Amino acid sequence: MAFDLPSGERTYLRELAKRQAGIAALPVMRERERRWFALNDGGTDARPPVVVETWTFDRDFMPEGVFRCSTDLGRGIETQLLRNVRNHELIDDDKVCPSTFDVGWWTSIDEFGVRIEAEHIKDSQGVETGYRYKHPITDLERDFGMLKPAKCSVDREGTKSYQAFLEELLGEFLPVRIRTGVFGPTMLTHRVIELMGMEAFFSGMYETPEAIHRLMAFLRDNALAVMRWAESENLLRLNNGNQDSFGSSCNFTTKLPAPGHDPARVRLRDMWGCANSQETVGVSPAMFHEFCFPYYRDAVEPMGLLYYGCCEPTHPYWEDLRRLPHLKKVSISRWCNQAFMGEALQGTGIVFSRKPDPNRLAVPAKLDEADWAAHIRESLDAAPGIPVEFIVRDVYTVHGDLGNARRAVEIARREIDRSYRR
Repeated sequence: MAFDLPSGERTYLRELAKRQAGIAALPVMRERERRWFALNDGGTDARPPVVVETWTFDRDFMPEGVFRCSTDLGRGIETQLLRNVRNHELIDDDKVCPSTFDVGWWTSIDEFGVRIEAEHIKDSQGVETGYRYKHPITDLERDFGMLKPAKCSVDREGTKSYQAFLEELLGEFLPVRIRTGVFGPTMLTHRVIELMGMEAFFSGMYETPEAIHRLMAFLRDNALAVMRWAESENLLRLNNGNQDSFGSSCNFTTKLPAPGHDPARVRLRDMWGCANSQETVGVSPAMFHEFCFPYYRDAVEPMGLLYYGCCEPTHPYWEDLRRLPHLKKVSISRWCNQAFMGEALQGTGIVFSRKPDPNRLAVPAKLDEADWAAHIRESLDAAPGIPVEFIVRDVYTVHGDLGNARRAVEIARREIDRSYRR
């Protein structure tokens, strides 16, 4: 497979890679690594890192005017490099700028043997913000038979060819590495909603409970099959360093790989993984316990460490969630009872992964600094003596002012310094 770029783009991308390498070598990046290791290895007094996830407000962070490459190949490489460079120069949060250029295996994974189509809608600025699925299952008992076990394949030759091309292009400054997660689709209820919709899922728990159990078991087995396929194909690559388990939460830890690790063959138990169930926010704890928890428990069991949760409140289901194997981080969203979770996590070593309210950053044209500071203090007060991280997600605009995001980081750090007295 041949890859080619215009000479001007090659020169520019090499310059960009050199800029990223220079940022990655800064002493502050080693200090950030140290803090992430302290957090993830169980340090209760570890200073909380602060991260702003930028891709949701790319209309402001990566507008068309920042790009110089015109070819699709060049634009893809440029995007990856620019995202790291601009994050340091414009946001300066606690992400660690990568000292490598990372790529994934070229895989093809057909999860169900059915196509799930979606309709998308753009907002007034032309950015896709709304969508809905065209659910292939309209009667679960009748249509279940259309679901097939996952079919997986990997293009090793293509991946290696692309890696070699990038190594020749960027390797003088950034070594090119293949990185992976565990591959398995463990957001089980998200797959349910894609296949049949939320109304059918919720009503099915009452009307056809056996069929819902059958579907959840299928999704669990499918997720495990994909994970074990990747493990058997020796595709897994350690993600215990400058990678994220979920939602920009960095993975630096000495707790992985697990004992008995063979550097030539990574196992699922050597890896961070993740799961969540945002779609069951309206489900009672009893229903979650019956229809969701057993399948999630089994799906995440092979992993080494687990990040659980996203936007859903985790406190109503904590009696089940605390029993998930290898749980290391739990999402504390804006809808979560922080005080409850702060008390529940005492002495567990599980990270209180706080997701501040994105509306406080995205709605006002100018950040309300006093309000934001009070919001951060509220979380710090709710989680004394336990490891904490702040992951700002789902900010869809900063109204063209990236200074709002940078200032939010500065204020959060100020409040953290006051709380931790350093």
